Amino acid sequence: MRILLTGVTGYIGQRLLPVLAQEGHELVCCVRDRKRFDVPQNFVDQVKVIEVDFLKPETLGNIPKDIQGAYYLIHSMSGNDDFSSLELQCATNFRAAVAKTDLQQVIYLSGIVNEDNLSKHLASRKAVEEELGKGHYQLTTLRAGIIIGSGSASFEIMRDLAEKLPVMIAPKWLKTRCQPIGIRDVIDFLSKSLFDERTYGQSFDIGGPDVLTYKEMLLGYAQVRGLKRYIFTVPVMTPRLSSYWLYFITSTSYPLAVALVNSMKIEVVAQDNRLAELLGIEPLPYLLALERTFQKIQKNEIVSSWTDALSSGLLENNFSDYINVPTYGCFVDERIREVPEPQKTLDRIWQIGGKTGWYYGDWLWKIRGYMDKLVGGVGLRRGRTHRDQLSVGDALDFWRVLYADKEEGRLMLFAEMLLPGEAWLEFKLKEGKLIQTATFRPKGIWGRLYWYAVLPFHGFIFNGMIDALAGKK
Repeated sequence: MRILLTGVTGYIGQRLLPVLAQEGHELVCCVRDRKRFDVPQNFVDQVKVIEVDFLKPETLGNIPKDIQGAYYLIHSMSGNDDFSSLELQCATNFRAAVAKTDLQQVIYLSGIVNEDNLSKHLASRKAVEEELGKGHYQLTTLRAGIIIGSGSASFEIMRDLAEKLPVMIAPKWLKTRCQPIGIRDVIDFLSKSLFDERTYGQSFDIGGPDVLTYKEMLLGYAQVRGLKRYIFTVPVMTPRLSSYWLYFITSTSYPLAVALVNSMKIEVVAQDNRLAELLGIEPLPYLLALERTFQKIQKNEIVSSWTDALSSGLLENNFSDYINVPTYGCFVDERIREVPEPQKTLDRIWQIGGKTGWYYGDWLWKIRGYMDKLVGGVGLRRGRTHRDQLSVGDALDFWRVLYADKEEGRLMLFAEMLLPGEAWLEFKLKEGKLIQTATFRPKGIWGRLYWYAVLPFHGFIFNGMIDALAGKK
């Protein structure tokens, strides 16, 4: 079947695309800028990209007539005063654009709206649902609350709070109840609802089995991460103060903080959760969803997590579209060099570690390995299996290979040394330049102290390494 996929560059759209493609559907992906979206190589025969801006009616003629299904994944968490009218206009233009197509079903992912006193964003999503419901097709609306998955805005903010603050004096909205759901379950609901006539013309709330307050969610997160956290709620924080609190404590922008605070004051508990039984889906409990999202830093555990993802049949796919180093609450050291001989640089990257070493300050790398061994870590003793070949899952000293594509010129490593946090090291050759990026996501205050303690060494270690890889030395 031919499916129209809007919001394909977003958090949900990027994860839904490979699932639909594996199910054999032909996908028509709507993007505002074709240059910002690369079709995964494994699905080039199934994916067509069209430039469509649903606020610009002149672009809507690009939508083909022979689509049978569509996913409407367009929404905004902007703080702009006119976002509601813009969202409604997008929905109106979408409905008009597909009026002359063969469209049978539209699936819309919305938010749980089970109170009369809705926030502006939830009220806007409800208005969009009503507008989409006026079309000639069958509308299926799935309403979700907090989505548990790395990259979800609400979840990343929760992670920031739990990681940074051992003691929280928090607004009273932390007592608000919600029903979180894992990202994998959301994707299951979206994909299995497609062309299921039992879902036509209906709205369903989707959620996991646990109903929790935001305070309980934060404490549950701390439990999974092995952190001791104390939370005290006070009634004196106004929505504006709460928004500033989120803005200064977490990585969010102020407009997003405002939107989230207004939404978090509203209880979002699934009232009609029968779709799970209807489709044969058993959503994960909250703590298990967290464990799936965060793999503790133990030998082989991260690899098994990535192996589970690979078993879905994406091994030959271009993982650049799906494997992304986190950005929320992270420290980043990025260095860039011009590369006179890209092939030689690429060969050096693929030979890094093991007997070859790390090209600069090897004695410091060895000291770090010994220190890791003293505290029960893997150290540098594992080396590497092949001198000049790397594959996903390979051990490389105290790193694990998460992504390796020599043709693309990209290598991503994940640290398996014992750290008060999580670390990635990435090398990428692009347009005659080598981009070397070290990313560290700290775990609590000790993680931040660790980063600042090793920061003085980064200047010459990482500078020396990238200069040697680029052929400058």
